[in-house]
Amino acid sequence: MESVHFDIRSTAKPKIKINKGNGYKTMQEIVSSNKLHTVCEEARCPNIFECWERGTSTIMILGDICTRACGFCSVNTGRPNKIDLMEPYRTAQAVKKMNLRHVVITSVDRDDIKDDYGSTIWAETISQIHHHSPNCTVEVLTPDFQGNKKALLNVFNAKPEIFSHNIECVERISKNVRKQSVWSRSLDVLKFSVDNGMLTKTGMMVGLGERKHEVVATMKEIVDLGVEIFTIGQYLQPTKNHLKVDRYVENEEFLYYKEIGIEIGFKVVESGSLVRSSYHADEQARLAFVSN
Repeated sequence: MESVHFDIRSTAKPKIKINKGNGYKTMQEIVSSNKLHTVCEEARCPNIFECWERGTSTIMILGDICTRACGFCSVNTGRPNKIDLMEPYRTAQAVKKMNLRHVVITSVDRDDIKDDYGSTIWAETISQIHHHSPNCTVEVLTPDFQGNKKALLNVFNAKPEIFSHNIECVERISKNVRKQSVWSRSLDVLKFSVDNGMLTKTGMMVGLGERKHEVVATMKEIVDLGVEIFTIGQYLQPTKNHLKVDRYVENEEFLYYKEIGIEIGFKVVESGSLVRSSYHADEQARLAFVSN
């Protein structure tokens, strides 16, 4: 398999389908009426039309202003607003109105909250969703909480069905892609999750300057931690002020990563040009629950 060749000069930008049907409009109304933020909107996700039309969304808690400025992310950076203590309840009400069976919750980084990095709101949000929608499984996509184990345990103890934290890219380019994060710290977060019995997931982007052998080596390093779900997708430049796309990866290469991932031991691998960490997360969850 290592002998497979890929043309790294590919310029085939993936195409995005725009569909603002009734499902999209319903999701938009529920998010707006509950005064919530979604990573679908804030991060300019290319799948927003598909996902909202099929009734899935990734809700972003702790506001819409991040304390970090990653080179790939379009979420606003600055000084965040005060914590909204009613946000967990409103989030749970929105999940109930959407009649979701699986929900992904994420957040901005809140390095300004030195005592728990926002993890108390995380825990309350998970608990509220479980209370108001007992048949809905909860997947959390968290920041690294500066590696603070007490903050991570706050989240684990609320018992989300899936814990996710993204490594985002290969180690060699990590400092350029996410300057305020630490590669080894992200690995520690994932290992701590596995060690605490969590069904653990991570994801990364390609098209940022990595090479195929680095992607495979990263996947092997991650699976050795005990991570069971892995996603990999094409980086798309959200604005001219963000990192430029190094290359557009061919579908054959994404298929190769999926095959490699399953071969080395991941239970679920989602690999494709428009794949994001929460893309088809409900389907990934079902596959992971069955395999466990």
